[in-house]
Amino acid sequence: MARAVVFAYHNVGVRCLRVLLAHGLEVPLVVTHDDSAAETIWFGSVASTAAERGIATAAPQDPNTTDFVRRVSSLAPDFVFSFYYRAMLKPALLRIPPRGALNMHGSLLPRYRGRAPVNWAVLFGERETGATLHYMTERPDAGDIVAQTAVPILPDDTALEVSDKVTVAAEITLDRALPALLDGTAPRIAQDLAQGSYYGGRTPEDGTIDWGRDATAIHNLVRAVAPPYPGAFTTVGGHSARLLRSRVANRATPTTLAPALETRDGRLLAHCGGGGTLEVLALEIDGAASAPAAFAVKFGKAPVVLGAAR
Repeated sequence: MARAVVFAYHNVGVRCLRVLLAHGLEVPLVVTHDDSAAETIWFGSVASTAAERGIATAAPQDPNTTDFVRRVSSLAPDFVFSFYYRAMLKPALLRIPPRGALNMHGSLLPRYRGRAPVNWAVLFGERETGATLHYMTERPDAGDIVAQTAVPILPDDTALEVSDKVTVAAEITLDRALPALLDGTAPRIAQDLAQGSYYGGRTPEDGTIDWGRDATAIHNLVRAVAPPYPGAFTTVGGHSARLLRSRVANRATPTTLAPALETRDGRLLAHCGGGGTLEVLALEIDGAASAPAAFAVKFGKAPVVLGAAR
């Protein structure tokens, strides 16, 4: 029976851990993260999944310390797997398993290497992404590819909806690849890193809307940061606001030097500086939901100036 030490977090961590167990791998240790009180936890618990199966867990601040590397080594794993674990595993850990250290990444590598790959793919208007199982190297998301599964991104999909698809793609990818990994016949396809790009993490400030852009670009931002992420920030008539859901109503309306939001026929419509009209489907103003009727009562029928978040 093959043994694996698993570093995992998030929904992908839960589902991929279950795949390993379903294939009969022995998992003597699951390494995960303690949930942060400062973060909205909307995803499944790897620690709870491990506890249900009687698997020991650890949540070190730094998994790369000498003591922790020694602990992992003492377990003599054949494989090390990383499933949405948030810390980089350094060479001392990667050298332990004789049959390889592998990671599941939420994009079709070599595209969207690095952090928040789903959010970046949505932001840039991609129509496809997926999950990639690859060998880990010291350079992040750069190792040989074992398998990939693609999923579509529809024009109105939010990052959460795409993340749910990628979770299923990760489960499928691992489930299909494991037999070949276990019998030593899995492929190793070198990445051409020149065909992709590396992206860093995102912060709430990255959700500030630039109303000088066109409706499609703004819509992509809104759906890339829609809840459970922090949302897209702006001001409406000088009031702090968040756009939580949108749809492109018209790409052909002309550019304007005065982006504005108005109610028309029971709809909230944003006229974008770079051209196009955005229908705002979910809006908060000063922290309270603002439906079209309430917006009209608050601001009247005249278009209301849109600006950067305060």
